[in-house]
Amino acid sequence: MNRKTDRQTGKPQIAFVTGATSGLGKAVAEKLAAQGYLVYGAARRIPPSMGHIRYLSVDVQDESSLQAAVHSIVAESGGIDVLVACAGMGIAGPVEDTEMSEIEHQMDVNFLGTVRTVKACLSTMRVQRFGKIIVIGSIAGRIGMPFQAFYAASKFALEGFVESLRHEVRRFGIQVCIVEPGDFKTGFTGARKKVNRADSVYTSAFERVIAIQEHDEQHGSDPKKAASVIAGLLARRHLPARRSVGKAFQRAAAFLKRIIPYAWFETFYRVYYKV
Repeated sequence: MNRKTDRQTGKPQIAFVTGATSGLGKAVAEKLAAQGYLVYGAARRIPPSMGHIRYLSVDVQDESSLQAAVHSIVAESGGIDVLVACAGMGIAGPVEDTEMSEIEHQMDVNFLGTVRTVKACLSTMRVQRFGKIIVIGSIAGRIGMPFQAFYAASKFALEGFVESLRHEVRRFGIQVCIVEPGDFKTGFTGARKKVNRADSVYTSAFERVIAIQEHDEQHGSDPKKAASVIAGLLARRHLPARRSVGKAFQRAAAFLKRIIPYAWFETFYRVYYKV
């Protein structure tokens, strides 16, 4: 059954939100629930379900875990109207000092974890001939930051993934958008893994740069603002390809990178981060 018709019966829209117990994912799950969505919140460690949020134990690194969650949602509620892929993590450190196992973990969670999540939902949305997918990227997916090369790479990868996917699924009534947050005040800062060897030639520069980055994060925007933007996007008839959200100067930086000579932009970044 077409989910558009289903919604006309007055039944709540069904939203699947990964990373739903912390940070932006938690804010999004709570915002959508407050708007009347029936939200299925996915996380590795889950609290008791409450109100319009039902939590599912899901690991985005485990394809079978995601498939089981989607099957459970469809069996219980009949379909999935909205997917918001928020699950992610961060590694910071010099490229030279970061172990390949740590790099692979970063890419597996942020990029492949999102790919697994989207793939698990696509067949359901295709049969419905309706679905809206929001992928949480980052301003760092538009601007590479010093000592966050692999986090940035995982988010740059999502930009290309979303652009390509939009073309493939449009004829099935599925829309896809990447939301690019700047700095938000969440637990992400404290949870970040830092690669910082005392004997490294990069140590002093890394500590100086990460202090600036963490200061910006700790003085970032309220996650509820991002959740409101995402809820607003979902209320629109058509999703844009991308939408940045956060502090005005960070969104402006992403725009300026597109229109000024890159050497100028790179000089600005070097001055800002004192590298």
